Amino acid sequence: MPTDCITYQNSGYFSSLMNDYLDQKSNLNSLYHRFPKLENFEDQILEKQKNFDKDSRKTLVAVLEKQYSTVDTSVLTKQNIEALSLNKTFTVTTGHQLNLFSGPLYFLYKIISTINLTTELKAKYPTNNFVPVYWMATEDHDFEEINYFNFKGKKFRWNTESYGPVGRLSTKGLEDFFEVYALELGSSINADKIKKIFTDAYLNHDTLANATRHLANALFGTYGLVIIDADNPDLKRALIPYVKEELLHQSSHKLVLATAEKLKDYTIQVNPREINLFYIEDTLRERIVFENGKYKVNHTKIEFSETEILELLENHPEKFSPNVIMRPLYQEVILPNLCYIGGGGEIAYWLELKSFFDAAKVTFPILLLRNSVLLATEKQAKKADKLDLKWSDLFSKQDSLINNKTKKLSEISIDLANLKKQLQEQFESLYKIATKTDESFIGAVKAQEAKQNKGLENLEKRLLRAQKRKLNDVLQRIIDLQNDLFPNLSLQERQTNFSEFYLENGENLIPMIINQLKPLQNKFEVIVL
Repeated sequence: MPTDCITYQNSGYFSSLMNDYLDQKSNLNSLYHRFPKLENFEDQILEKQKNFDKDSRKTLVAVLEKQYSTVDTSVLTKQNIEALSLNKTFTVTTGHQLNLFSGPLYFLYKIISTINLTTELKAKYPTNNFVPVYWMATEDHDFEEINYFNFKGKKFRWNTESYGPVGRLSTKGLEDFFEVYALELGSSINADKIKKIFTDAYLNHDTLANATRHLANALFGTYGLVIIDADNPDLKRALIPYVKEELLHQSSHKLVLATAEKLKDYTIQVNPREINLFYIEDTLRERIVFENGKYKVNHTKIEFSETEILELLENHPEKFSPNVIMRPLYQEVILPNLCYIGGGGEIAYWLELKSFFDAAKVTFPILLLRNSVLLATEKQAKKADKLDLKWSDLFSKQDSLINNKTKKLSEISIDLANLKKQLQEQFESLYKIATKTDESFIGAVKAQEAKQNKGLENLEKRLLRAQKRKLNDVLQRIIDLQNDLFPNLSLQERQTNFSEFYLENGENLIPMIINQLKPLQNKFEVIVL
């Protein structure tokens, strides 16, 4: 089987910002607190321990116990929730949208990275406790981003109306969706297990938040995962002073804009608004804006004076919802968190927030890029061997892959570099002659040189095309293999739902992945199932 190491930087699928972050380029040093190395967690532990109080722990545990009161909770998860009351217990957190049936595969990889890092931390710092946390993005309202998943090349979409926070959305009506999906699964033992997971999560729970909690708990509860829904009045009470600051002074806008200026050579992930808060009700989540001396809820007739909105905040903090700028701060205020694990886009917007956290006097977490994985079957690995392909070859752009393999497999040389060199030498001789005669001759030599070089380039392209036709059968097998592993010529983890691999591997799937992933290695893992 092909064996080679593929770093994130060499995979070709990460942004220049992420590559520079992973390479610890000096221009980014001021945008993060500590780089994700095992030894750096010692100072992070001491700092967070000093800045997270007992009352915050008490509230957190009480809310989690209530949220888990109707959940079939594993012994390890119960122990982790109880341990959060202790000042030697810390969290490692990942967050994700409430994608239907988990969405693409990287949902699994985020949580597995989180679980595995807590295991490594416990081995390194045994006197402390480390709890893996999945933060459900229950307050998001962009339903179109989460209402589908892909299975065996088909998109399964939940067509329903959604208003307000998606976590509060009723799961009513998913029965028809499930009937269609169940037919695609077939009737194997593992297919029946998938159907039960879906039924228990979505058909036996009333909201998308409850369904997602059940799903994540069913997949990862035995590993002690703690799932939190922060759309909660008791938790939001801790956010009151920060929301007040945002309403009155809009400090996040100024600070994040200044940081974004430092990232001007990269693609900016998020842009702050003047007020980075939403007003939230059951079927409503709209931006709060300040206009003509009034705080207004965008696209509604709701408005408040300064006194009225501060009174509302004090009495009903649950009516205020943080946006992408404020949500990370909320997370770090209510959790004894050491590290946030996310994808490249998430880490990119966290890098915009360091100065905002500093101003708020909240400890900035260590930022870790989640594990990325390519899952392959033994059959696919054997095909790659037979085709003399390394995994790194398959990460190449398809045109480059096919061109390189054509040149390698061809019995004749397709590279006309020697002829180009000979041509260059001939024209160097002509230029020497040209300098001794009329200047107009130099122009003629230049024109002829360009024509000859162009002719060789065209012949080289035609020769490549001719060899591709001759080697069509083997090249097509390479294309088919790459298309299988990289659906739509994109990363598998961004396209495919976990159920496609669960169908073949069943309950062994998650343990096999957990056993192979190392969250601090910065390596794109290829796992042969």
